[in-house]
Amino acid sequence: MDRLEEAAKAAGGIALEDQGFAQFMDSRDPLAFLRNEFEIPSMNQVAGNSRDGGDDYSCTYLCGNSLRLQPKRARVILNEEMDEWAARGVAGHHRHSKDRAWVGYRKQIVEKMAPLFGAKPVEVGVMGTLTANLHIMLAAFYRPTAERFKILIESKAFPSDHYAVESQLQWHKLSPDAMLLAKPRDGELTLRTSDILELIEREGSAIAVVMLSGVQFYTGQAFEIEKITAAAHAKGCIVGWDLAHAAGNIPLRLHDWDVDFACWCTYKYMNSGPGGISGFFVHQRYARDTSLPRLLGWWAHDESTRFDMTNSFVPNEGAAGFEISNTPIMTAATLLGSLQVFELTSMDELHTKSVLLTTYLEYLLNKRVGDGHMQIITPKECRGAQLSLLFDAEVFEPLFQALADAGVICDERKPNCIRIAPVPLYNTFNDVWKCVDTICRALDLAA
Repeated sequence: MDRLEEAAKAAGGIALEDQGFAQFMDSRDPLAFLRNEFEIPSMNQVAGNSRDGGDDYSCTYLCGNSLRLQPKRARVILNEEMDEWAARGVAGHHRHSKDRAWVGYRKQIVEKMAPLFGAKPVEVGVMGTLTANLHIMLAAFYRPTAERFKILIESKAFPSDHYAVESQLQWHKLSPDAMLLAKPRDGELTLRTSDILELIEREGSAIAVVMLSGVQFYTGQAFEIEKITAAAHAKGCIVGWDLAHAAGNIPLRLHDWDVDFACWCTYKYMNSGPGGISGFFVHQRYARDTSLPRLLGWWAHDESTRFDMTNSFVPNEGAAGFEISNTPIMTAATLLGSLQVFELTSMDELHTKSVLLTTYLEYLLNKRVGDGHMQIITPKECRGAQLSLLFDAEVFEPLFQALADAGVICDERKPNCIRIAPVPLYNTFNDVWKCVDTICRALDLAA
């Protein structure tokens, strides 16, 4: 908040809630050039209107927590791979006009992706989808015993995580009670770190795996990964993280924080496109650990002898030793395009702008909307780009429709939550101002 107030003084004392302040902030944004790296949908495109003529303008896209916009480079690289396939066929696996031979495609992906996670390239893999990768990691790291058999997750974890853990317990013929749920206190919507740590201290001797979210999908709460990981390790637990809403959103130091494993999708804050390929992390200390039971496939075999076809498995080093199948080039291509955009900046620079955008959103909501119809449930101290807002039931549906009609794209979670996520790669302070102004107008009409 201090930086916003300092900027207001530099702008001549303009009020923060004035649109002119948002425009001033955009004029001084050192990352403003990144917006041109993305396709910004127009109002008519989002609405599905095919008519020509009339007013049309860019929508205000604040839904990066669900599906981010398309990087222009993603289309370029995808088209290049399509052309390569057309021109070379199978030869593209080893000879490529852009020096991106398909047989080694994963290497450029993990080398560019690793810095976003505070990881070494050997610790990062690329394959499949998030929930499938969670199962693959649990197959290796969840080894229940009579004494240590529980898996700790949030009580309101994303349903797919819940189902994955539930099915793992069924697979091992364990009681549903082996799923240990971290719950907020009565009357609260978010989890206190102290309560999570206390739960681990109390139940730790029976916990095999702690598997929480880096950022909670509904509330937008960012968990204190380093503290929780250290506490769980002190009790002998394996620690894995679902980073679906953290990847590309908040700074991460997975190697230094000693995380055992992590999985993430790439279509949210990492811009790879709907259903894009996913990534995962396995700490370097397991890089040569052949004792880990794992689900195997040919692409996990040592790449230097993979094509000898001996049927005698020798694992690749690190995360590559968990990649079951060869990299799907077309979905990896769009991710590569996004990662090239990330290389134009850094997670620290993006996080600095993200904090300003979300702080400005919070300020405008409190100043212009207040708490009469709305409650911000995302913690101020621990969050990424997303703010989750609860509205009174009678205004929720008309408000969400008013946002859509004004071209403000966010998402809803029934019965009364709207999630808004201004992202630093392409969103502007004026986007934030317009969103809040639309909310104010809709609430005035509903009054």
